[in-house]
Amino acid sequence: QVQLVESGGGLVQAGGSLRLSCAASGRTFSSRGMGWFRQAPGKEREVVAAINASGGSTYYTDSVKGRFTISRNNGKNTVSLQMNSLKPEDTAVYYCAAAIDISPRIRIRDYEYWGQGTQVTVSS
Repeated sequence: QVQLVESGGGLVQAGGSLRLSCAASGRTFSSRGMGWFRQAPGKEREVVAAINASGGSTYYTDSVKGRFTISRNNGKNTVSLQMNSLKPEDTAVYYCAAAIDISPRIRIRDYEYWGQGTQVTVSS
């Protein structure tokens, strides 16, 4: 099993930055791809970024390319999402998730474990 705990959310003005962190427990962290998802009110949960088990391959949804960076530290069992140039449309609850295998998966159904979420609010 993998337990995930997110931190780092908050309120920020448009153009600002936040860094989300996800601490993982469990022995299989380093053998799983990891992803960050978000869900805005009234909208479906969507993938934001994903990273493979070694950290050598990443995926970003188009709307965050060039602004967000996903990274991981397998020695510390953490995955992070650096968010720069934030926009009001980035406002959502952000979730960390552990994939079913080593790949940077982008579909919700390919993720086995989820954190509780952290709120990110970007004011205009």
